[in-house]
Amino acid sequence: MDKGDTVIDGGLVDIAMSYRKELMPDQGLCIQVYSEIDGHDTEILRFDCFDQDPHYHYGPENHNIRLHLDKTTAGNPVGWTMDNIRNKLPEMVRRSGYDALADGLEANPVSQATLDDAEAKARDLSRNERRTVHHLMPEMLDGDCIEVGNLRFGLEYRHLANDEGMAIHVLSDVAGQEVELLAFDCFEKGPHYHYGPRNQDVRIYWDVTTSGETLRWTLDQFKAGNIRNMIERAGYPSIAASVDEALLQQTLPEIEARSLELVALNKGSDPKAELMKEIESLREKVAAL
Repeated sequence: MDKGDTVIDGGLVDIAMSYRKELMPDQGLCIQVYSEIDGHDTEILRFDCFDQDPHYHYGPENHNIRLHLDKTTAGNPVGWTMDNIRNKLPEMVRRSGYDALADGLEANPVSQATLDDAEAKARDLSRNERRTVHHLMPEMLDGDCIEVGNLRFGLEYRHLANDEGMAIHVLSDVAGQEVELLAFDCFEKGPHYHYGPRNQDVRIYWDVTTSGETLRWTLDQFKAGNIRNMIERAGYPSIAASVDEALLQQTLPEIEARSLELVALNKGSDPKAELMKEIESLREKVAAL
């Protein structure tokens, strides 16, 4: 991959960095070690300090040994990376296949001041370049935010420049502020859902061949009792632990009926009759509770 835009001169090597957020299911800081080999600026090491799948490469332009990082034992990927660059750089360069460069680094190591500067920049980029999504819910109508214990379900039919569809926002309060925990964008062309839009923003695009209709898939996850696990994966374990599952199951017919009604109101006459029948059936179930 290309050399990062932030480059720190370490003498025999450059330490380059870029924050990668074009990867929808993942994101994080990329730290690269470069050096001139046979007149060519060569990537010697690459550390992909991602949220979900952190890993690193020995000799990306050589034999490209890729190893995964276990965050449970290694801790923060950026901290782990900088610790190894500080203390094991010659050994890692040697394993990458560049013995002469490793010998040079043993004789003339990167200065501590340079490494301190690199670590400060790395942590700053990790903190400030993070991709998050803030759905403003501009098309949500009054009354379409349904409270269920410590959760709220915001329902809206969204119209974008080149797409449209039903959206379900799962919300809760964190430190006195409303935060979106999960978002399900059941669009016609690019349907996807988010774990923690304001946190790690893990964005997953549905394969409609296997999932089927995406609004139905979403509602089925709620009915199957998966919302706690999904909220926990989004980074909110204490909120997940406080979900009132019994109350949620009691309220789901209302959430489902209104979601289908919004689709029917926005999709014209073709699917409306079928949807309205289903809505009426759901309303009868709600009235019977």
